[in-house]
Amino acid sequence: MSDDADQLLVERIKRGDMQAFEMLVVKYQRRIERLIGRFVRDVDLVPDLAQETFIRAYRAIPQFRGESAFYTWLYRIAVNTAKKALSDMKRDPVLTESALASSSDEDDETNRPRHELSHDETPEALMASREIASTVNNAIEALPEDLRQAILLREVEGLSYEEIALAMACPIGTVRSRIFRAREAIAVKLRPLLDTKQGQRW
Repeated sequence: MSDDADQLLVERIKRGDMQAFEMLVVKYQRRIERLIGRFVRDVDLVPDLAQETFIRAYRAIPQFRGESAFYTWLYRIAVNTAKKALSDMKRDPVLTESALASSSDEDDETNRPRHELSHDETPEALMASREIASTVNNAIEALPEDLRQAILLREVEGLSYEEIALAMACPIGTVRSRIFRAREAIAVKLRPLLDTKQGQRW
């Protein structure tokens, strides 16, 4: 239903309805800012890149044919905008640890604030969790860009294989291969911490 609503708004935008575009901005601004924040360390730069993403999307909307979900299309524009900005600054995309710990639905009221401990969260358990998160973070940073983007789209953004294929402009088989290879690389780093059996993936 959300995709259908987005498509209706896109059709209104194509007819010159600026209010329809503003509705899409309101709907997706936080998600796009969180997404860009996973690639860019400079928090002051994130809002500017999000704004640039929406400007580019508005200019490109006449070419949007609805072959993918609007957010998948917007996601791709945001990633390209962030990568271009980083390239201009001679910097590489970097996933921050705080971004890794966040989910694609940070505004979910069921999420427990990080400073609250549950009855079974001991200081030792929290330290182990931080070590695991740091290890995963470092493993993702070390991945080639295509593998890193694929695993983030799947595990952080929760996109389907079909949506990832559209966002990355590659066959679904390639998406599956990239995610498999990314998980294997991360599992190699995690095995000493989790004492998992060879071949078992996170």
